[in-house]
Amino acid sequence: MGRRKVYVTVNAEHKPDGSCCPKTIRMADEAEYEIDKVLQVCRAASTVGGRGVRYTVRIGHSETHLFDEQNGRWFVEAKFG
Repeated sequence: MGRRKVYVTVNAEHKPDGSCCPKTIRMADEAEYEIDKVLQVCRAASTVGGRGVRYTVRIGHSETHLFDEQNGRWFVEAKFG
């Protein structure tokens, strides 16, 4: 099973200290996922191309990486195959 870059819509809380906390991810097919917990935030490169602020998030029992390219675009490393 491989991964690919998929741009998503993110609902995030922007705090007075300048930090950002993503709350939900909506895929192109309109499926929406609530982020249960942000586990880690760091600057990183993605294995599928691109870089930015990487949020390691928990959705249900799964962990995934959500990237903020800091240009208004967000993407996930989606599984396929």
